[in-house]
Parts: sequence; structure tokens; C-alpha cells
Amino acid sequence: MSVVLGLLAALAYGTSDFVAGAGGRRSDAIAVTGIAQPFGLAAAVVGLLVLRGGSASPSVLEWGALSGVGSGVGTVALYWGLSTGAMNVVSPLAAVISAVVPALVGVALGERLSLLALIGIVLAMPALVMVSLAGGHKRGDAGAAARPVAAGLAAGGGFALLFIGLDQAGTAASAWPLLPGQTVAIIIVALFVAGRRPPRSAWRASRRWGVTAGALSGVANLLYLAASGQGQLAIVAVLTALYPAITVALAAGLLHERMGRMQVIGLLTAAASVAMISV
Repeated sequence: MSVVLGLLAALAYGTSDFVAGAGGRRSDAIAVTGIAQPFGLAAAVVGLLVLRGGSASPSVLEWGALSGVGSGVGTVALYWGLSTGAMNVVSPLAAVISAVVPALVGVALGERLSLLALIGIVLAMPALVMVSLAGGHKRGDAGAAARPVAAGLAAGGGFALLFIGLDQAGTAASAWPLLPGQTVAIIIVALFVAGRRPPRSAWRASRRWGVTAGALSGVANLLYLAASGQGQLAIVAVLTALYPAITVALAAGLLHERMGRMQVIGLLTAAASVAMISV
């Protein structure tokens, strides 16, 4: 069940990223970010009401708050990167970091993996690297190439912290870890948005994009929390980190972003890694 939940979380995260990136290009990335973030907190509240059970210990709240630091930093970096660089570069780079770091932490914490699952995890890493080897800049435009790369790396580090924090908080306390986590994330995003001050017209233009992206991200957080409570961090985090497959596929199909040969090979390799981990 953890595999299914992890893949559903990947689907929700990937679609959310696509909507946020597309909305940022058509309206204002900062406004989209500001509108989307509160929906993570709303999803946490809904999760508490629906799931019920469990109590919030200080440890649970602390890990939840730490996950919120990762969520806030990752969201700001990702949404900015998706709006200023190629969508098929930023999201996969973020995924590489958010897959590698939690997987290493899981193994360091003593998680035991089957040989096939271990091969699948190892295979997922070069798959994500291949997916990230996409065009999107003109040759010689070093500044344009550096921006999405920097954004992807920063976002990956943030989401790695999100995954680790929610895993350590556990699901025994129901959705309580998401409450302080998403509150902290809102504060981080609010400070970022306040510093950029989008015009009033940008908020109106960004409303539908932000609402959709935020709702999908909130659902993804709940799905990942549930998955991490039933499975191992090294496996669930890697499966969830395959969300760029969704983002890239939507970007190629709806925005006509060109997919290179290495990207196609990377996506197929990622599919093979999912099959191995699932089995």
C-alpha cells in the first residue's frame, strides 16, 4: 500500500508543479506561490478532521515544524525556478536531491531493503539525472542556464528535509505533523511574497493557478505522510521523488516543451525502477 500511496503522492506533486509553473509563466510566479501555500495548511486541517486519532507530542510537532522549513524553502525555490527556467530542468534536478538525501538517511537509520528494491532505488538516481539533461537555454547564455539549476538544487534540498521530517514525525499522530509544518511554510512563503510585492492585477490573474496548485500540493502532503507511515523512507521518498515524470510529460504534451533522447531514456528507466521497487 505504501508503494501506491507514494506513487499517488508523486502524481499529485508533479501535477501541482506543472500547474504552478504554467501559471507562473502566464501570470505571476510570486502571486501563484502566495495563493497556493495556505492550501497546504487547509489540507492538514481537513486531514485532522477526517483521519482523527493520535496525539501531538513535542517530538511530533518539532519534526513537523522542521518539515515545514523544507516545504517553504522548497516551494519558493521551485516555483521561482519553474517560472524562470525550463520546466523540464528545474523539477528533475529538485527530484534528484529530494530522492538521494532521504534514501541515504533511510539506509543510515538502519532500513533493510530487498536486493530488487535496492537495485530499483539505485537505478532511479541516474534516471532522474537523465531526465534533467534537457535543453531549454540558448548556448552561451550561462546566466539563464544557472538560474534553473540553482533553483532545482535549492528546491531539492528543501523537499528532502520535508520528506525526512514527515517520516520521522510518523503517522501515529494522524495529520498533526502537517499542522506546524504548513504553518511554518506559510510564514516563509509570506516573507518571500512580501519582499517581492506583486501588483494587485497579478493576484487576480494568478488565482486559479494558485488554488489548483495549492490544493494538489496539500493532497500530496497527506498522501506522502500516509505512505511514509506504512513504508520505508528510502523507498517511499524515491517513489515520490519520481514526480518529474508527470511534470515533464504534461510540459511536453500541453506546452510542447521538447524532450531529448536522454530524457526519454530517463523516463523509461524511471518506470523500470518503479517496477523493481514495487515488486
